[in-house]
Amino acid sequence: MAICCRISKLCTLAALILGIAFWVKFTYFTAPPPLPDLSDAWWGKGIRAFTEDASVNRFDVRFSQKVIDDLYARLAKTKYIEPLEDVNFKYGFHPDVLRNVINYWTEKYDMNETQSELNRYSHFLTKIEGLDIHFMHVKPKETYKNVRPLLLIHGWPGSFYEFYKAIPLLTDPLAHGGKADDPVFEVICPSIPGFGFSEAPHKKGFTAAHAGQVFDKLMKRLGHEKYFLQGGDWGSVITTTMAIYHPEKVEGLHINFMTGVIGGIGWNLRVAVGSVFPDLAFNKIDHWKIYPVIDKLKFLLEETGYMHEQATKPDTLGVGLNDSPAGLAAWILEKFRGIVEWTPEHYNGEVDTSQSGYSIDELLTNVMIYWTTETMGTAIRFYKENTIFSEQPMRSHPVTVPSAYAVFPKEFMVLPEALVRQRHHNLVQYTDMPQGGHFAAMEEPRLLAEDLRSFIKAIEAQSKKKEEL
Repeated sequence: MAICCRISKLCTLAALILGIAFWVKFTYFTAPPPLPDLSDAWWGKGIRAFTEDASVNRFDVRFSQKVIDDLYARLAKTKYIEPLEDVNFKYGFHPDVLRNVINYWTEKYDMNETQSELNRYSHFLTKIEGLDIHFMHVKPKETYKNVRPLLLIHGWPGSFYEFYKAIPLLTDPLAHGGKADDPVFEVICPSIPGFGFSEAPHKKGFTAAHAGQVFDKLMKRLGHEKYFLQGGDWGSVITTTMAIYHPEKVEGLHINFMTGVIGGIGWNLRVAVGSVFPDLAFNKIDHWKIYPVIDKLKFLLEETGYMHEQATKPDTLGVGLNDSPAGLAAWILEKFRGIVEWTPEHYNGEVDTSQSGYSIDELLTNVMIYWTTETMGTAIRFYKENTIFSEQPMRSHPVTVPSAYAVFPKEFMVLPEALVRQRHHNLVQYTDMPQGGHFAAMEEPRLLAEDLRSFIKAIEAQSKKKEEL
């Protein structure tokens, strides 16, 4: 028995040494594969045009009466299913809560007020790589000096609307309790191609890296050779690719979400060691972010089934979501459910989202953007185009630009600083937020804005110190 125990310990030690050897080899002696050349892409219909219209055109968001009448007619014919007893949201979006949401949508949700709200900021369209690209452009008052260009990129199932409450804090800090030395931003907030008012690619293969190329061209068209980036969900993936492809242009990258697959054997080795010796791998304050691993994996399996469907057969799912507004609302709002913590008992015939950082009107406005543009089907294709295999060359490249990672505790996956630094070699700021989750810009716009301003101050302080040396 003692001999078997010793053999087991020796095998474990040998495996650990071998793992460390592989990690050293792949980390320090293996060059990442070359980045794909994405400079000459075309996503429009048919063959590439010889010239592309580079004009930037203003437009207003409008819901036609025909679209509104059709929406109400479809909602009135919704076929609800009978819920199981005592399951809350374990089986998906609860039918009784969905009925309350749809009643509110048809009886109390104000379409005219929504259109006015959406047009609070200026919207534009411009043609890039064959696609009409939508973006908001919000400039600060002329009294502000030293304005920094900032590109904000949303994710799924969000939209450009996620940033509406954060934009005033970024463009006019003094009017919202800010300080005289707070950084001020000129905000450019586009829709990812295939989402909302941005035209969908007509050819397969449009990845996050391609979206990054489109947005870099957008910033150049608007006169910005250098800029700052912020994103969550897909926005964090897109902005990270931009930082990798264009480090000479990206002055700072701020993200509030980061995928767990970093692309290095060191990642898996560290997690494995931490499973046995957690204090050896991570600080105690970070244990909850990784362990227990089995519970984390179980949660991901329970909450990411949508991801597998969207990454394999998006067009099959898209038919139903494009045809049924009730189905679309259930599919989108179920993703917000983890933050709102909805239960049927909370409603009693009314829709109450007071426990979240956003209202039912804001949630439905986000749904309306997908419904009126008929883009849920094209938006979920983004998962198909961005499988782990299509993005593999990108994953092994480090991020060298100044970076910041804001950790919101209700995010469904958060990473400790030690793991973030394996990818972000110039991590300037890592913030553990007191509250908030996946949709940070909607839930906690002030916390997000303050963290972004703090990051910019830290970057500029570093730059000033280098100049003095």
